[in-house]
Amino acid sequence: MSPNRAGEPHDPHNDGRPRLRAVVGSHRIEEEIFGRAFDGKVVKRIWAFVEPYRKQVAISIAAVLTFTATQLSIPLIIRYAIDNGMTEGNVDFGVLGWAVAMFAAVIAINFAASWTQESVTGRMAENVLFDIRRKMFAHLQRVSLSFMDKTEVGRLMSRLQGDVNSMQEFLETSVLSVGDIMLLFGIIGVMLWLDWQLGLLVLTVLPILFGVRVLWLKRARAAFMAAHEANSVTNGALAEAIHGVRAVQGMDRADLNQSLYSDLVADNYQAHLRASRMAQIMVPIVDTLTGVAMALVIVMGGTIVASDRIDVGVMVAFLFYIQRFFDPIRSLTMQYSVMQRAMASGHRLTEVLDVPVSVADKPGAHPLDENDDGSVEFKDVTFGYNPKEPVLRDVNFRVNSGETVALVGPTGSGKSSAMALVHRFYDVQSGTVLVGGRDVRDVTLESLGRHIAMVLQEPYLFTGTVTENIRYSTYWASDDAVREAAEAVGAHDFIMSLPQGYDTILEERGGNLSLGQRQLLSFARALVADAKILVLDEATANIDSYTEMLIQKALQRLLVGRTGLVIAHRLATIRNADRIVVLQNGALIEEGNHDALIEKNGLYAKLYSLNYASFDDIPDELTDSDRARAS
Repeated sequence: MSPNRAGEPHDPHNDGRPRLRAVVGSHRIEEEIFGRAFDGKVVKRIWAFVEPYRKQVAISIAAVLTFTATQLSIPLIIRYAIDNGMTEGNVDFGVLGWAVAMFAAVIAINFAASWTQESVTGRMAENVLFDIRRKMFAHLQRVSLSFMDKTEVGRLMSRLQGDVNSMQEFLETSVLSVGDIMLLFGIIGVMLWLDWQLGLLVLTVLPILFGVRVLWLKRARAAFMAAHEANSVTNGALAEAIHGVRAVQGMDRADLNQSLYSDLVADNYQAHLRASRMAQIMVPIVDTLTGVAMALVIVMGGTIVASDRIDVGVMVAFLFYIQRFFDPIRSLTMQYSVMQRAMASGHRLTEVLDVPVSVADKPGAHPLDENDDGSVEFKDVTFGYNPKEPVLRDVNFRVNSGETVALVGPTGSGKSSAMALVHRFYDVQSGTVLVGGRDVRDVTLESLGRHIAMVLQEPYLFTGTVTENIRYSTYWASDDAVREAAEAVGAHDFIMSLPQGYDTILEERGGNLSLGQRQLLSFARALVADAKILVLDEATANIDSYTEMLIQKALQRLLVGRTGLVIAHRLATIRNADRIVVLQNGALIEEGNHDALIEKNGLYAKLYSLNYASFDDIPDELTDSDRARAS
């Protein structure tokens, strides 16, 4: 395909309308299709979750085998009653009485076995799925941010919900599959035992069924996988559209988005319709073969009965077995689609569980304690999200305990990346980041989290009360401590104006608060944590002047006795820092307090003299020339 003007491959099916990926992200990128009819590796991984419940599995298998045995015995009881209880026009009520008693006993055992299998298997499957969900959630809370940065939330949700549900369906039907297989072979064995010639006659239809199934499998697999992929893409698009609803309404894209999403839903509908057709196509074929087999038995069996080679009861038993013979085949055919989905889902689930936790406590890591100060130091630090494209290059600077240092620079200069390294969200490619004089790779992540409090540009609030959000990281904090923190940062007044004050329930992400109010709560959260190091990542960038004045006043109290690392674009917010570190294109080009940098007459002084309100206002030609002059 030739590229179009935008540099993308030309889509011959493009009718001129925007593709959905332009509205809701790159969900048109196909998810890699996994899954064979049976994947031993996936089954082995899932068995690790099933193994704690192997006693329940054994009970379920014993119950389903007992159920199968009762199914096999019922035609034999009927044969016994006919051939021994009704001979030559005479009725032997004693034999019939025994037959009725045996039939009643078998029915009772059948019911008990079925109830036991259904209840035990269902409970076992729910327990396994509960464990898988817990394991996945716990793992996703700890995986490296490099994985989360490039993974769509919608697809993760699809794995946590849709794929886990597919595994539940598989676990509940897998025990039944054992019963179906045993029933199939049991029927074959009993028919051959009753009359091997008539039994072989019935089995002549199996090659036809086998040939049809071979032709069906490949098409069915493709249809099942296409339906699963379409479902995943649709879920991902839905999640992103919901998350971006404000942007959608702000740009008046609701109608167009609905139209494009309708196209996705239509594709999803067609894919599932094809899969459903493929799943059902074997049912009429199996029913037809059942009728053919019964016709053969009636014609040939009737002839054999007439010749007195077999009894009438044998032929009646054969008819019962033929009716049941194709039931397990039909069931196994339907369960193939369940297994196909389960293997694909299991692969995706284990893929998430196998995501390496690249940032973890190394063996022998020690916690930071009260004796460790709040100093931060970068020594020859080089880091990049892509190792071939470093964001920071040989950065060296030190922040003494109790000192406030501002990191400034144009967008993309590496400020936020540097702060992420302090908290060890990522590991450096080379060099060392020290907190309290100790390499962050040598201390426990839990203690590092207690040592550092972060306030981000876009505060994330959780569904819950105001109090619960303020003490999110320090859930043991008292109500008085929460109130004192809110008063210190100027949040108390607006909190008390809420309907239930500190007990007011916040909506998802704090949607019922303004951005400034959410930011004030994040400041209170950082203060109540009482950490030695406070990281402010552009925390005042999106706040109005009045709220910023409140925060600047609160920061003077917040930073007393603490080490402060402040990232800011606005030059007016960093003048009072003890030192200012200027970054550009990942390199440290200037360092000093406001007056020293003005005297140095470098990039910082140039911007200040030109009255730039923010480093985002820097034109490219200015940054290049100033960097060359500063170096």
